[in-house]
Amino acid sequence: MEGLPKPWLDLARYREVRLREARYEAELASEFLKNGLVRNAAGKAFQAWKALVAACATRRVEELKAAFPGTKRLRGSRRRVERAMWVLAIMPTSTLKVVAQIIGGEVDLFTDKALWVHEYQYNGPDPQGILSPYPDDGAAARDVARLIEAVDRMAPACG
Repeated sequence: MEGLPKPWLDLARYREVRLREARYEAELASEFLKNGLVRNAAGKAFQAWKALVAACATRRVEELKAAFPGTKRLRGSRRRVERAMWVLAIMPTSTLKVVAQIIGGEVDLFTDKALWVHEYQYNGPDPQGILSPYPDDGAAARDVARLIEAVDRMAPACG
């Protein structure tokens, strides 16, 4: 198993591996969905989406540097890297929306769906719509399927 290349060392290789990760995670999400494991599928679809956004964002490094200035110390190390490159490498959920807005278009629009699916993964269905926007597993499954389709369709454009 190869490790994830660091974007500050090899941006092209990092993009390639993240795209592969997005496809693998989407494939797993699809299998989980076929087997009725909707919350598991939601988690994998979200991971696929985060990997896709990270791959697409490698084309917007200068804009990321403007949005995320400064440096960040790497965990367990004295080494510091540009904060934008750290965001690119980790793609924290807390920065996903801002990165998606920088990329724009469908990536931004589907990121909203990915964040809802992520919320559903942790909270499950909620008929009152307080903890999850999905009243039942079927509603969530439809968005998970759309997210998987979006990953499959958009991955080539990010490469």
